[in-house]
Amino acid sequence: MALVAALAAHGQCQEWARQIFEKKNHDFGVVARGADVKYRFKVVNPYAETVHISNVRTSCGCSSAKMPERTLKPGGATYLEVAMDTRRFMRLKQSSVIVQIDAPRFAEVRLPLKAYIRTDVVFSPGSASFGAVEQGTSAERTVGITYAGRNNWSIDSIKSSNKFVSAKVVLVARGQGHVKYNLVVQIQPDAPAGVLRDHITLVTNDANNPYVPVAVTARIEADITVTPSFLSLGRLAPGQTKTTNVVLRGRKKFSIDKLECESDQQAFKVRLPQEASNVHVLPLTFTAPDAPGEFNDLLTLTIAGRPQPIVFRATGTIVATSTN
Repeated sequence: MALVAALAAHGQCQEWARQIFEKKNHDFGVVARGADVKYRFKVVNPYAETVHISNVRTSCGCSSAKMPERTLKPGGATYLEVAMDTRRFMRLKQSSVIVQIDAPRFAEVRLPLKAYIRTDVVFSPGSASFGAVEQGTSAERTVGITYAGRNNWSIDSIKSSNKFVSAKVVLVARGQGHVKYNLVVQIQPDAPAGVLRDHITLVTNDANNPYVPVAVTARIEADITVTPSFLSLGRLAPGQTKTTNVVLRGRKKFSIDKLECESDQQAFKVRLPQEASNVHVLPLTFTAPDAPGEFNDLLTLTIAGRPQPIVFRATGTIVATSTN
């Protein structure tokens, strides 16, 4: 049943729009002044119609929002990223993200935000932001922490739920009501490739607000990447062929020894390059098997001198041809 027909009442019209957001509000909690404070709302379209978001804004200058991808096809997903300005604003701040939708019909959703920005604890810079980090290497960033209030304020321990992130604090100065620490954060060399978004928690001796979160972000880049990382073959008839270019990029020149498939259907053919290069474009030709149904295979590329192979999955649907 069409979405518009199914949700005719005005209240329901607004409610269907709220349902595309997995979470309807966010409380950042108690944060330090100057801290990078961000959150991503996951947005999923569960409906049969395409959803288009026409406008995103916030109700207060203390917050901001951005959503690069605003068209969600049925089953599609994206993120709405929001941030609080902890440099210009202090203490309790409340705001809302206002999302306007113009298709399949008009609706407006408000997502409340809240944060308490401390005046006594200041970060510089606002987070441990690493940018790009080569996989297999370690990286280190330092965040300065300044406290104003009492001489005996201290950071007693650090909590991290991510085994690839470690941290330590170094006392820099203490006296005249001010305490200064350096927080040294390290990304471990065995961190997997991909985007790392996490935080560590400073545990202080402040009885009222003992916990201070610190955001940690990094993009761990593998020495060799494959595009696309997931090969969607679409719908094909038995015996139909389809050729897709698979691109491999490396930081250094490399050569490919062989391509293997997990299944024994021998549905893929490729001519491997003979020379080493930083970039290889592999024209991968798929021939659909005779049996109709879902196709799923795991492809493995062995790289000369590289202990770990590169793996990616290919899926598709084999559609039976009509006998009429």
